Amino acid sequence: MRIAVLAGGRSAEREVSLRSGAQCRAALEARGHQVDTVDLDLETWDRLRDGRYECVFIALHGRLGEDGTVQGMCELLSLPYTGSGVLASALCIDKTRTNQLLVAAGVPIPDFEEWDAVEGVDAAFVERVVKTYGLPLVVKPVREGSTIGLTIAGDADAVASALVLAARYDRRVLVQRLVAGTEITVGVLATPDVRVLPTLEITYEEPTYDYTAKYTPGRSHHIIPARIPRAAQERAAQLSAEAFRVLGCEGMARVDFIVDESGECWLLEVNTVPGLTDLSLLPDTARAAGIEFDELCERLVQHGLERHQGQVGP
Repeated sequence: MRIAVLAGGRSAEREVSLRSGAQCRAALEARGHQVDTVDLDLETWDRLRDGRYECVFIALHGRLGEDGTVQGMCELLSLPYTGSGVLASALCIDKTRTNQLLVAAGVPIPDFEEWDAVEGVDAAFVERVVKTYGLPLVVKPVREGSTIGLTIAGDADAVASALVLAARYDRRVLVQRLVAGTEITVGVLATPDVRVLPTLEITYEEPTYDYTAKYTPGRSHHIIPARIPRAAQERAAQLSAEAFRVLGCEGMARVDFIVDESGECWLLEVNTVPGLTDLSLLPDTARAAGIEFDELCERLVQHGLERHQGQVGP
């Protein structure tokens, strides 16, 4: 089969996307496919239109890749593609919209609000959010991933600086209550039947699970299954499947949580094109479930084809 792997792009996660794309290309070539890597640029439309590709494997992270834009391009070109469709992709990259929908569905989300950077950093606003959410609190761009632009702010000055930093990446900024506990992630596959993968606990050498911890060998560690009570593992699995359903995801997703001391699972975000590098979380959880990386990529391609042919929903 002739497959285009879309990777790179123009988001802050470009380098991670290139690494994901390289690993996906190698896996698909190992399955016998003819694979081209296509970087997202002004020539992408022409390359996909004229390349006689049978499927597009989307390995783009962040905006202009994970937000429904290239999914829409594939729809216009009538090309099968992997992962979620236009609407689910656009919803999941938008942390505010995701949170609002999941709160309405009864999913536990740490208290949050959105700040518009156009308003400028105001001392009264900083004072109010500190009073509302306590310290430390979380500040991050609404539409970025890989913890880019994220700060755990420990005092009012740090909150003000965090707002400025996050606004470099998105004028829309999320301010959220910090929940202390165990960081876990849960992979969900739907190719097409929904399968929730084992819980994975994340430990790391950095103060937070930041970009360095995620993508530097030896700076973070994956523990499968997560060292949380069985009831919390089951709760995380149930909430992951529910979030996947409510948001209309397809193919794959990775759902991130904090599990507090009481065992409650607080959902942080849903990633529709999670990292697929050699250090990423979803491939590890799939492997723990008996699905090697090349098989994972093959399943995603086959699902894209079947969806395009109308054999599976939506």
